[in-house]
Amino acid sequence: MSVTSRYREAWEGFWREASDEPGAVFWDAEPVLTVGPHLALFEPYLADPALPLVDLGCGNGTQTRYLADRFPHVLGVDLSAAALDHARRADPAGQAAYRLLDAAAKEETQALHAELGDANVYLRGVLHQCEPDDRQSLVDGIATLVGDRGRACLVELSGAAKQVLAGLAGGPDGPPPKLAPVFRHGIAPGEVSDEAVPEYLGSAGLTVLASGRLPLRTTEYRPDGTRIELPSTWLVAGRTA
Repeated sequence: MSVTSRYREAWEGFWREASDEPGAVFWDAEPVLTVGPHLALFEPYLADPALPLVDLGCGNGTQTRYLADRFPHVLGVDLSAAALDHARRADPAGQAAYRLLDAAAKEETQALHAELGDANVYLRGVLHQCEPDDRQSLVDGIATLVGDRGRACLVELSGAAKQVLAGLAGGPDGPPPKLAPVFRHGIAPGEVSDEAVPEYLGSAGLTVLASGRLPLRTTEYRPDGTRIELPSTWLVAGRTA
C-alpha cells in the first residue's frame, strides 16, 4: 500500500506555496527548540549512534541539517518533491542527503534498507498527518528501516492537541496565518489516539523502549506574544532480543 494521489498532491501544493523564509511553516520551529530537546531524550536509547539516521518526513530540511551536524550519515526523506527542493536549496553545502520516499510503500522501504542497512529513524508529527489507511503501512516501513539494530524516535501530537488546534482554527479571525495553509491544502492533522501509536509499533514488531510527554513548539504566536505549543508524546522503539 502507498499513499493516495490526493494526499501526495496536497503536500506538493503545500510545499510549492511555502516560503523559503526560516520559520514560515507552522511546525518548522528552530531546531534548538525541537529536535534538540528530542535528541536529549532519544540518544540514551540509541543502540548504535553510528548507524545511518533517516529523517522521515524531512520537509524543508531544517531539522535534518541539525541532525547532520551531530551524526555521520543523515538522509532526509519526504513524500513531496517540492519539499525536497526547499531542503536542497537550504543546504548548498550538502550537509545531508535528500531523497523522495513513500514510506508507506513496502518496496521502497525495503530497497532503502537494502542500500543503507539498519538505520535510526527520526520522525516528528508524521503519523498524525498520514491518511488513516496508510498509518500501519507507514509504521511497518519504519520497522523495515530500523531492522535489528536501529531505533525509531517518534514525536506525535497527543490527544489533547485536538482541542488546541480546534481553538486556533475556530477563532473569530480564523486560523493563524501559518496554520491556515495546512487546512487550505487539506492536510489538517488527523486523529491518532495516544494508545494507537504503541499499537501500530507493536503490530510492526517493535517494542516501545521509552516514552513521555513534551510540548511540540510551533513558529506561530498568540496575540499576547506567547509561542503556540501543542501537547505531544515522544516514543523510542526498536526490536529487542
